[in-house]
Amino acid sequence: MNVNWRAIPQANNTLAVLSAACEVHGYHIEVTDRPRPDVTIYSLNSINERLYRDEIAGADCITIAGGPHPSACYREAAQYADYVVVGEGEYTLPALLSALEEGKEPPPGVATAAGYIPARHTVLLDGYPPFSRITGFIEITRGCPFSCGYCQTPRLFGRCMRHRSVDEIARYSSRYRDIRFVTPNAFAYGSDGIHLRLDRVERLLRSLNGRIYFGTFPGEVRPECVSRQSINLILDTCANTRLHFGAQSGSDAVLRRLHRGHTVDDVIRAVDLCRENGLVPVVDFILGLPFESDDDQRATLDLVKLVTRAGTAHIHYFMPLPGTPLQNNPPRSLLPETKKVLGKLALSGRITGSWMDHEIRFFRHTSHL
Repeated sequence: MNVNWRAIPQANNTLAVLSAACEVHGYHIEVTDRPRPDVTIYSLNSINERLYRDEIAGADCITIAGGPHPSACYREAAQYADYVVVGEGEYTLPALLSALEEGKEPPPGVATAAGYIPARHTVLLDGYPPFSRITGFIEITRGCPFSCGYCQTPRLFGRCMRHRSVDEIARYSSRYRDIRFVTPNAFAYGSDGIHLRLDRVERLLRSLNGRIYFGTFPGEVRPECVSRQSINLILDTCANTRLHFGAQSGSDAVLRRLHRGHTVDDVIRAVDLCRENGLVPVVDFILGLPFESDDDQRATLDLVKLVTRAGTAHIHYFMPLPGTPLQNNPPRSLLPETKKVLGKLALSGRITGSWMDHEIRFFRHTSHL
């Protein structure tokens, strides 16, 4: 049986992970620029899904869809794809390929137009390689204990953090000169995500050889985790001169409604610590949140201006993602003064992202993944 992967730039790391998992079970995946027999696999998010929906529906082969959007909207996706892998795919995808080869019913964790039975497993990261023939970033942690209203991560991967072992991370990182990681919070490695274990972070970092980039995209940190101790780990063991973390709002009221789990003061403290120690802060913000008042938006703009005195702000315009608590809440408009200030900051190179077009922001930010 020929198994193909539809090339989509924003899913390159997912390709590396699932290609390696399929190899473990004896399936070799070929990358293609269009659907091909016998099976073609798609990994989609909520921005690019509409670009491939008709192609999948009209494909002259068996189609499998997975990724954040099909996982959250599996009933909808099962109307145009033959099979939908919901959630984690390392175990489910090879099991589905085996079922197709043997003419059996799909395993739990796969939705079809006929229905869906949830998966009965959770992936142990050490049970599967982070990559094999097709290389990618090394995922060191999966899951997030927080429940931010806009975020799909805890809904896809759960709120219990799972970590790849130091030995396995060191083994695969030896293939790189520059080492980068996938994680929802780099400083939470080895912990429950709330009570940090920086001793375990230090053990990990000191076990690696090469130029380590830790706490940068695609493995950022949370602002309340930025401390003198955590920054010293970066300075002592890593090559990065930037630290990337999310503020999301300059209003404590908004942060509470988002269930972010940190305050504006945590963000300011993290920015100050970066500046005092020679690290450039790169800070994410979301504008246009549905319950954001004019004053809340102005407070966020003030925090953006504070950040850009020491570093860079990355601006997102709120997009309601399926499967999240805010999925049915459209974004609010930006104030004229907000657009004016953001325009000036963009021209001076102090902010990145897009606050008008989701696709521009998404494709620019992820084109290298």
